[in-house]
Amino acid sequence: MNASAPTIPPQQQDTQPGKETEMYPQPVIIAETYVGSAKLLGKTALISGGDSGIGRAVAVHFAREGANIAIIYLNEDEDARQTMQMIEEEGSPALLLRGDVGDIKICREAVEKTVARFGGIDVLVNNAAEQHSVHDIRGLQPKQLEDTFHTNVFGYIYLAQAAAEYLPEDGCIINTGSVTGFRGSKHLLDYAASKGAIQAFTYSLAQQMVERGIRVNGVAPGPVWTPLIPATFPPEAVAKFGKDTPMKRPAQPAEIAPAFVFLASRDASYITGQFIHINGGSYMS
Repeated sequence: MNASAPTIPPQQQDTQPGKETEMYPQPVIIAETYVGSAKLLGKTALISGGDSGIGRAVAVHFAREGANIAIIYLNEDEDARQTMQMIEEEGSPALLLRGDVGDIKICREAVEKTVARFGGIDVLVNNAAEQHSVHDIRGLQPKQLEDTFHTNVFGYIYLAQAAAEYLPEDGCIINTGSVTGFRGSKHLLDYAASKGAIQAFTYSLAQQMVERGIRVNGVAPGPVWTPLIPATFPPEAVAKFGKDTPMKRPAQPAEIAPAFVFLASRDASYITGQFIHINGGSYMS
């Protein structure tokens, strides 16, 4: 996780949101030097898109901090099983929930199953996402636009709505945004628009939930080596991914997840309606 990070060779996957088992090199999920300190001991976290990438890293970090973990994933069963094993190796129980967060029924069931298994829910991490390249707005198809917003925006709202029934005072919601939501992206029109919507949703929900003592924040990563990348871009673009940042490389999921730990813990007790930007200095360029 430094300037000498492994080179990413050209590669491509055919389906969204991609499979971590097929990536090379494998993403770094948690740093060997990361030491847990029981920041989330006894808490229960529900993480969408928790089978791989940033979601997997958040799940493993939360587990190392003592939390019970439930993850929602679309259909990447092998990735989900590996994540479950990682969570259990940290000494925490794990619950796998298969389904599409764009379906309000799935979101309600996921929250209810989490509460039934663990007795409550303290932290919701909205993280599931899909993205597609769009080089000309004239080629943006209605189905792609609808799918992107159903996953990236509707899913966040559905899960927050369902979790709001159970989140206690001192509970929190953390939304995964993106540098594209703040800066835009020439080749990710609908994805960037959805991330901009998440930004506005985070700020708005924070104002509403603060009266209940529930904090709502977000993390806005720059380029991160996750399955979405080979599942979105052609091989030659994957090989160059992240090299346009001042740090000349993408982040590893292990470099993003600690921000979620901070926002979920009491260390962030006076923080709501904010985004943490982790983008390799992108705003400097």
